[in-house]
Formats: sequence, structure tokens, C-alpha cells
Amino acid sequence: MFSRFFGELRHRLGRLDYTQMLFAGVLVAIGVVTIYSTGQQAGGHFADYWQRQLLWIGVGVVVFFVTSLINHEWLGRHAWILYGVALILLALLLPFGRTLNGARSWLPLAGVTLQPSEFAKPATLLLLAWLAARPSLRLNRIHHIVPLLAVVAVPAVFIGLQPDWGTGLVFLTVTAVILFLAGLPWRWILLAALAVIIITPIAFSTVLSKKQRERITTFITPGQDLSDTGWNAHQSLLAVGSGGLKGKGLMKGTQHVLGFLPRTVAPTDFIFSVIGEELGFLGAASIVFAYIGLLYRCLRAAARAPDDFGAYLAGGVAALLFTHAYINIGMTIHAAPIIGIPLPLVSYGGSFMVSTLLCLGLVQSVYRNRQ
Repeated sequence: MFSRFFGELRHRLGRLDYTQMLFAGVLVAIGVVTIYSTGQQAGGHFADYWQRQLLWIGVGVVVFFVTSLINHEWLGRHAWILYGVALILLALLLPFGRTLNGARSWLPLAGVTLQPSEFAKPATLLLLAWLAARPSLRLNRIHHIVPLLAVVAVPAVFIGLQPDWGTGLVFLTVTAVILFLAGLPWRWILLAALAVIIITPIAFSTVLSKKQRERITTFITPGQDLSDTGWNAHQSLLAVGSGGLKGKGLMKGTQHVLGFLPRTVAPTDFIFSVIGEELGFLGAASIVFAYIGLLYRCLRAAARAPDDFGAYLAGGVAALLFTHAYINIGMTIHAAPIIGIPLPLVSYGGSFMVSTLLCLGLVQSVYRNRQ
């Protein structure tokens, strides 16, 4: 019995995408080194960040391999359970959540502080992809599209109440990609685009807070406000540019150490700025190329998926990673407004690290059953 079990285990491990793991490993390693560098320079409680990150990486790796070895079809059939748990955690934020950086996004639970919105991403993605792949579903009928949008709308509303519009944007792009892959008719795509064009200026003036509007205005006219709203964006750009080709060297950065770039965001939302300053263009380019490789492996898994569900699932994960990486890197070099979302596998954060590795495990499960 044991020989059969280990034989099956070896077979499943042998069909995993180890190239994907290599790209992910490069990103994780650069992230830990950079978090260590910023922590040692900042001192205080920041000095232990790299050790906490290693702990969460260990948890995430276990989740990654467990998810990879489970058939993605089985995960899809039980997606409601993970989705329901995610909604319960989001609902618990309303009475018990902890506010940090203006958002009620953190939930103390059993001695650990979790960010439920991060676990809502893979849960929603999994259920959305499963429903979109149902043979009875026809996306040219509005009453078939509404249930899919409702699956996304419920967690999005909870996240909007925090408020955390950056994560909400990730939900939007993932939904758009899955519906596109599922064959949403072009007339619906054009109508959706038109609706976004009409709603955007209304939402800008009525839904977004003053601070969020100022961030978008600063992105459009970056030179007008360098002392208040545009301070972080300007200092981030200076940090990236000052690194030159090879960088100033680990633990030799100055922007976050001297406080020009806030120390609280240096290992999280603005970690790419630290990488650009300390590791230079070569280090920053390594990050970008690793993401390109990781996205390619996700899209390759989608292309070779054994069923539509697997293709939508892997494609949705690729969309999630791309959105996070583009916005996070873009906001440090004035290519995107500052909306405060972390860099996958690189930024400090336990919930985000585990959820990202869970998503990569879903892609591995699809790839393991490839055609």
C-alpha cells in the first residue's frame, strides 16, 4: 500500500512545472534579501520582518504543494466551501477588523493577523472559473452572466467597505479575463467598455475619497504636488533612478533610511523602489524578466489545460499576477497611479504570500493534468 502511495506521489511530482517554481523562487529570494536589507537599516521591529517572511513562505510552500497535488477538477467542485469561508472572514472584518493605513482590512484570529481579502482572491477566482466552464452556461444570455457577476460582486462589496479599491481593481481584471476566455460576445465586451467610460468620471467624483482623487490627479500631473500627495511617488522615482546600472549595494540605500520614502511602505508597496536603488537596473530588470517568465508558464498551462475550467483558472491567475505586478512596479516609476497593492512573491506580507502561492498551486494542478 505504501509503495503504491509513494509511486503515485512521485508520478504527480514528476509532472509539475519546475520552471515555474524557478521563476517564483527567484522572486521570493530577491524579496527576502530586500526585506532583510530594509529591516536592518530601519532597525526596531522592522529588523525581524525577514524572519516572519520566511515563516510565511514556509506555510505558503506547504499550501502550494498540497494544492498542486490535488486534482483541479475536485477543487472546482468544492469551490463553494473555500468561497464561503472567504466571505465569512470578510464579514468578520466589519465588527472585529483592525484598521491600518486607513483600511479596515486586518482580522486578528487565533493569535495571527490575517488579511481576508487576499484569500478571497483565489476563492473567488476558483468559483468563477468553475461556473464559467459549465456546459449549460451561455454567455450570450444576460441571465447566465448575472450569476457570474454576483459571485464577484459579493466579496467586492465587502472589500469596498474597508475600503480597499486596489484589491477591487484586481477582481475586475480577473473577471474580465475569465469572461473573455469563456467566450463573452464582443457586443457585451463593447457595452461593458462603454459603461466603464461613462461610469468612471461619475465614480471619480462621488465614490472615491479625496485622498484617492488626489492620487489620480497627481499621476496625471506629477509635477504639481511634490510636497504632499505626490511626495511618495516623487521619492520613489528618485530612488529607482538613483540606483543606476548596478545599484548602490545592499543596505546602502538612502531614500527609505533617511525617511524620504516612508519606512513602513519600503518592504511592502514600494519594495521595487528599494530594489531599484540598491540593486540598480540589473536587479529591477531581473524582477521584470522573472515575472514575464512566470506569466508565460501560467499562460502555457492555460493553453495545455485538459478542460475549459483549467484554462480559465490558469488564465485568471495570470491576470491576477499581471495586474499586481504592473500596478506595483508602475506606481514606483510613474506608469500607474499609487493605489497601494503589493508585489507578488516579493513584498512583505504573510496573507498575500500564502494566497499567491495558493494561486500558483492551482496553476500547477492544471499543468499536472495537461494534455
